[in-house]
Amino acid sequence: MNFHLLHPRDQLVAIMNRIYYNGMTTLSGGNLSIKDDDGSIWITPTGVDKGRLRPNDMVHVLPDGSVEGLHRPSSEFPFHRAIYAHRPDLKAVVHAHPPALVSFSIAREVPATTIIPQANRVCGTVGYAPYALPGSETLGANIAATFAEGYNSVLLENHGIATGGDSLLDAFQRLETLDCCARILIAARKLGPVQTLTDEQLAPFDVVYNDLPEFQPDAHPSRVRELRQVIVEAVYRACDRYLMISTEGVVSARLDEDSFLITPTGKDRRTVDAEDIVLVREGQREKGKWPSRSVQMHQAIYQNHPAIRSIMIAQPPHATAYAITKTSFDTRTIPESFILLRDVVRLDHGTQYTRPESIAATLSLETPVMLLTNDSVVTAGKSVLDAFDRLEVAEYSARSLIDAQVLGRMVPIDDQDIDQLEVAFSLK
Repeated sequence: MNFHLLHPRDQLVAIMNRIYYNGMTTLSGGNLSIKDDDGSIWITPTGVDKGRLRPNDMVHVLPDGSVEGLHRPSSEFPFHRAIYAHRPDLKAVVHAHPPALVSFSIAREVPATTIIPQANRVCGTVGYAPYALPGSETLGANIAATFAEGYNSVLLENHGIATGGDSLLDAFQRLETLDCCARILIAARKLGPVQTLTDEQLAPFDVVYNDLPEFQPDAHPSRVRELRQVIVEAVYRACDRYLMISTEGVVSARLDEDSFLITPTGKDRRTVDAEDIVLVREGQREKGKWPSRSVQMHQAIYQNHPAIRSIMIAQPPHATAYAITKTSFDTRTIPESFILLRDVVRLDHGTQYTRPESIAATLSLETPVMLLTNDSVVTAGKSVLDAFDRLEVAEYSARSLIDAQVLGRMVPIDDQDIDQLEVAFSLK
């Protein structure tokens, strides 16, 4: 689906649904707008349940200030208008109250985006706007002045977050990615000091690692079509479970000893479809498509481990919290965690790009989960469902471990019980 071809009314409904149903605002909070080519502004209405918006609920504010629609525009319209006046390059603005970002706003601290490269490149450095009465011209002036300094993501003091972009999807992705950052940071601080990345460490993310030679597939067998759809469904499910977000997450699946399918780079995960999935065969990419930046890592793993049929990379908040601290991820919590995850290993930041062979030498069905420092969680399995299961269990286990800290010392399964598990489930 080409999101950008939707009418502004439909775009506003689609993105507000994502914000509301992903728990980033309440039925009365948040507002979105799009600046049309003629200078008019499409905006969400005031006083209408954000979880039940319809296209005809959207309000159209014309350049002369007159209003078309069934409702009044959002009470926050003044700051949307002020942002567009100060930043004519922006075509959309998103405002919401994600709990994690609200926590930062009431602590009056700007979340660092340098914890993982994707977040930094999507959100940039975050600005800060002083508090003012909601809906007031002063609030609009404060926010617009911060945007005017060049920020595209602005934390609103004791209020929430506002993001801008060259499209509504672009602005939303900044908000969602920053919210994921905030969730990771809050979880990580319960574990210990947080590690951030320098400009030098961030730089490899900008290098092109996926410009493989191209080839034109001569056929599309039913097995390939089926596996494409399996990958798409796994991506959607991962987004529904907050294991992935629209800007982050990779799924691949082996076809045979020389080829595999992988998700594309730079594609909104919520709208990826079977046609977007990239076939990689003998080190070549399907013509006209760009695979994930980590494609060489996937290729190395499949070459080294014939039994691995699927690989997933993601940044679920609690598991990724371990990746940005030095705290060990102890899987000896409940039997399921140890059986599925085994002992989680950690590799250096950027390894998936600069030394994919070292990941291939480490990840296996015996060591199926790893943390990439300041980046992500990687899982492998005998199928897409198997790799997905491990990713989900990793996130739930990490969440249990982090939450347990307020209850007291975590007591792991003892060595004797671990030995019994290894024998009972043939883990050795």
